[in-house]
Amino acid sequence: MFDFPRWKVWAVSLTILVGILLAIPSLLPKEQVERWPGWVPSARINLGLDIAGGSQLLLEADIADAAKSRLQAKEEEVTTELRRGEPKIAIGDVSTSGGKLSFVVRDPTQLDAAFERMRTLSQPQGLTGTRDWDVSTMDGNRIVLTPTASGSKQALKDSLTVARDVVRRRIDPGGTKEITVINQGDRRIFVQVPGVEDPEALKQLIGQTARLEFKLVAAQQPDASGRPARGTQVLPMADGSGAVAVERRVIVSGEQLVRAKQGFDQDGRPAIDFTFNAAGARRFGRVTQENIGKPFAIILDNKVLSAPTIQTPILGGQGQITGGNFTVQSANQLAINLSSGKLPVTLNVVEERTVSAELGRDSIQAGTIASIFATLAVIGLMVITYGRFGIYASLALIVNAFMILGIMAVFNATLTLPGIAGFVLTIGAAVDANVLINERIREELRRGRRVLDALETGYKEASTAIFDANITNTIAAALMMYFGSGPIRGFAVVLLIGIITSVFTAVNFTRMLVSLWVKSKRPRAINI
Repeated sequence: MFDFPRWKVWAVSLTILVGILLAIPSLLPKEQVERWPGWVPSARINLGLDIAGGSQLLLEADIADAAKSRLQAKEEEVTTELRRGEPKIAIGDVSTSGGKLSFVVRDPTQLDAAFERMRTLSQPQGLTGTRDWDVSTMDGNRIVLTPTASGSKQALKDSLTVARDVVRRRIDPGGTKEITVINQGDRRIFVQVPGVEDPEALKQLIGQTARLEFKLVAAQQPDASGRPARGTQVLPMADGSGAVAVERRVIVSGEQLVRAKQGFDQDGRPAIDFTFNAAGARRFGRVTQENIGKPFAIILDNKVLSAPTIQTPILGGQGQITGGNFTVQSANQLAINLSSGKLPVTLNVVEERTVSAELGRDSIQAGTIASIFATLAVIGLMVITYGRFGIYASLALIVNAFMILGIMAVFNATLTLPGIAGFVLTIGAAVDANVLINERIREELRRGRRVLDALETGYKEASTAIFDANITNTIAAALMMYFGSGPIRGFAVVLLIGIITSVFTAVNFTRMLVSLWVKSKRPRAINI
């Protein structure tokens, strides 16, 4: 029996209504949408750089900062290895002056063992036989680690690769904005972001290193000369209220964060809630248990946000960053930066510009006209060929277009010129399913089946072919979206959404319309 249950009628109708409502903001001027109440859906489709223009930055790695960060990382690696390895080796007078890392082995009999363990920390570079660090001895009990040229070059290359991914995550956490972030040469990153007309805002978003560290406040603060005690460093307060000496040893760092989000403290001021991974939680809990009553510093990019006193052990790996004079916007942005990871190297802006739309008004109008004519041509052909059933297919085509726009708006997707091409292609191919259904119904009628049996068989048998055909298209679109970038990804996103919505509207929506018509008119014969 060719029937469509009432609950399905409501489900399909509600789904389509929601899709149309979500598409409306993208079809209206932005200024008008911004005046809507906050509870009204206002998500819009982003326009790509080739349509709406945007901002462009050329970033360059700070070589001196990269070398300094590499030395600091190596210092932590060395002290950890000698402190935790077997046998434990006591060292002192650690120095990073002159771009080299050196330290004194307190027990001269352990010098050879320390030397061999430092050799294991240096890695060979390719097939050249050279290592990333040269290890040597001097003065009888001092070991010196010197970065090699090949090692420094490879480290910078690795840092830029990580920095590129961090920049991409900061600008486009959802991966839907069609941004361009690519490496240029050995030390530069090229960034293009559509829809951002202010390069300054983009610089603020990217420029923060977001190097988060938790360190204990030093028991001995600097004397009148301002010189810190051995094993400590003096860092300024973020609010400019002074400086504080902290231990060089890092308790926990931002690499061990698994989540950071904007929240509020007990007084209702903006703050950042964070969660450590298992290793970070254990280490933070152990240190806070051992140092109750002592202050510890929350440090961001070598500036102390706050230095609260440890009142009770902080277990569970969760905490809150306060004291940074945050606004809701700045706290949210910092949370995004922390979640996306710290920049392994400082990036300086060497060139910035605002990019105007490449297509221009005429090209945008041409794409719109092409879409309208394609839709009208398909509608005309379907109505002439299938009559009433062609009208139903045309209604499904229009609903499909709205649903594509609505889903793209929900996911904050970006529409580019290739995306427009994918949209037009989807509109043209969306009626394929209805052609299969209508032709199968014709075939069943020629065989002498009754109207209801012909309709039931037509939809049932054609649906199998429809799903089989679209599965292959879905796989191809998904692969292009996953592996592609830029124009290819933009085309694949629209195509994939269009495949899903076209199958839904062609099979479910048209069946609902036909079922309601048959139930109302009870025709003895149909012309198709």
